Amino acid sequence: MAEAIATQKIAVTVNGVKYEREVNVRTLLVDFVRRELGFTGTHIGCEQGVCGACTILLDGEAVRSCLTLAVQANGRAISTIEGMGSPEKLHPIQQAFMENHGLQCGFCTSGFVMTVSAFLNDNPDPTDYEIREALSGNLCRCTGYQNIIKSVKAAADKLNQTEPVS
Repeated sequence: MAEAIATQKIAVTVNGVKYEREVNVRTLLVDFVRRELGFTGTHIGCEQGVCGACTILLDGEAVRSCLTLAVQANGRAISTIEGMGSPEKLHPIQQAFMENHGLQCGFCTSGFVMTVSAFLNDNPDPTDYEIREALSGNLCRCTGYQNIIKSVKAAADKLNQTEPVS
């Protein structure tokens, strides 16, 4: 006799747009975001929470979407790399990574950008040590990390120069 697959209806807001779907209760958030909603900028790397490629923001907090179930995001706000900026107007973090050569192949970049977004929101003027600590859960196989650190510093400077919106 075949076992019934448990499903649950969830409602999430991704990059400002609300979505409602019926999901298998064992579906990982990374699979839901990529396959069900089409936000493929969130990458699947190690599938063990080690590399950081799948990092998204869940209610503003950086989380590994490969270690989070989609049902855990029910009623919450998700931000992916697709919500950070546009090709015409990059987010200051994306701009800083581009200007400071903080990326090479680009596979890890979305995870770094999302991690940096949450980090700089909590710590707008970090030291090099704090940056290294914040990024210690993100792996890049192409760079030597120096330009990534430089990119984060430049992003912090850019964000600190931005006028607050009233």
